[in-house]
Amino acid sequence: MTTPDALRSTTIPLAHDGHGVMPALGFGTLSPEPLATRRAIKAALEVGFRHLDCSERYRNEAVVGDAMQEVFAAGKIRREDVFVTTKLWNNNHRPERVRPAFEASLRRLQLDYVDSYLIHTPYAFQPGEDQDPRDERGQVIYDSGVTLEETWQALERLVEDGRCKSIGISDIRLERLKGLVAVARIKPAVVQVECHPYLPEWELLEFCREHGIVLLAFAPLGHGMEPRVTEDPVLVDIGRRVGKTPAQVALAWAVQRGTALLTTSASPRHIQENFDISTLPDDAMEEIRDRVTARIRLNGVVDTGVPGFIPRTERAG
Repeated sequence: MTTPDALRSTTIPLAHDGHGVMPALGFGTLSPEPLATRRAIKAALEVGFRHLDCSERYRNEAVVGDAMQEVFAAGKIRREDVFVTTKLWNNNHRPERVRPAFEASLRRLQLDYVDSYLIHTPYAFQPGEDQDPRDERGQVIYDSGVTLEETWQALERLVEDGRCKSIGISDIRLERLKGLVAVARIKPAVVQVECHPYLPEWELLEFCREHGIVLLAFAPLGHGMEPRVTEDPVLVDIGRRVGKTPAQVALAWAVQRGTALLTTSASPRHIQENFDISTLPDDAMEEIRDRVTARIRLNGVVDTGVPGFIPRTERAG
C-alpha cells in the first residue's frame, strides 16, 4: 500500500534524455513582494518541495536565486536535489534573442544550468525590453516576424549546449501542441497549462502520455477564483472521509492521475498543507472524474499570451 510520503515524493520521468525526472510537487515563485518570495521559497524547500518554477516574466529571478543560494549554502539541500524551471517571455521569441534571455535568467538565478526551460506562451510579442508592448489603443503588439517553430529551434540549440537539461512550452492548446510535436527535432519534455478538477484536460493529458510529455498543472486549486474548486461538494466530502482538506484532495488527485503540479503560497501553514498529501482510494478518484462536472477555464493566457485570471462576470455563457 502506498504511504503518504510515497505520493508526495512522486517523480515523473522526462522522456527527452531517458533518465531525468521531475518531482510531481512543484512550488511556483510568482509573487510581487521580494521578502515574501524569499521566505516562501526557503519554507517550501525546508518542507520538502524539490521543484521550483520561475520565469523572467515574474521579474524576481534574482530574489529566487538569492533564496536558493542561501538554502544551498546551509548544506542540507544540494543544487542537484532541486529541479529548477524558468521560462522565456513573449518579447524574446526571435531566435537571436533566445540565448541572451536564457543566459540572463541563469545569471539572475545564480545557476550554471536549469533543469527545464519553457516558452512561456506560444505568442510572440514585439521584440524589445518592454514585456507588455501596447499600441496607442492599448492593444498588444504581436510579432508576425517569427514563428513558434523558429523559437523552438533556438531552444533545441540550448539543449545541445548542455546548460538546459530539457525544454517545453506553457499555455498552449492541444492542436497547436500537436503541430509543434510534429516538427520538433527535440520533442517537448514538459507542457505547463492551467489544470484542475474544473479543467481536467483529459484529451491533452492523453496526448502527453502518448508522447512522453509531462503535463505540469498550474492553478491546481483554482487560484482562489469563483467558483472555488476547494469548495466543491465532491472534494469536501472526500476530504471528510479521508481526513484531508479539499485542497489536499485536489492535489492528490492531480498527482495520482499522472500530472505534476505547481502551488504558490506565502503562508508557511499552506505550504506545509500543500506538501502533506496522501494517496486517495480508487473510488475517490472515480468520484472526482464522474461527479465533478463543472468545466471552467480561469485564465485567458492560453488564447492571448497575456496573463490574467478571468473575472466571473466575463465567463458567463
